[in-house]
Amino acid sequence: MALLTVRRRGGEMFPAREIEDAYDRLGQLMNAALGEALGALPGGMGAWVPMADVSETEDSYVVEIDAPGARKDQIDVQLSERELIVIGQIEEQERQRRHRKMRRTGQFELRTTLPGDVDADRVEAHLSDGVLTITVPKAEAAKPKHIEVSA
Repeated sequence: MALLTVRRRGGEMFPAREIEDAYDRLGQLMNAALGEALGALPGGMGAWVPMADVSETEDSYVVEIDAPGARKDQIDVQLSERELIVIGQIEEQERQRRHRKMRRTGQFELRTTLPGDVDADRVEAHLSDGVLTITVPKAEAAKPKHIEVSA
């Protein structure tokens, strides 16, 4: 049995990252299964969740989001404490005759909680070749510290 990374909050211990990952995956699964049905409901629940990867370097968290066909003026990126929120719109192309539609269009929304403290003043977002890359630098307190071992 693999050991889980555990964080301590208020004297309680829980596997934080694993729970957050499972929550994100469950949200993607629910969106894939119910996304079209929810889009037909009144009240604007039609936003779908794009495919995304969240990775970590020594200095930052990197979020890559698939957004083919989106323009930078159609994407809004927000950071609230550790929660990253990306809302956007992919417009459907007008065509004479459609034989198959497999790519999603319309409004999308991605919400993910980053695993550590961040420096919100230095966040960068770049859209290239249909991939939105958001680099969120870690706060100084969250960066690993190298400790010299003396003899």
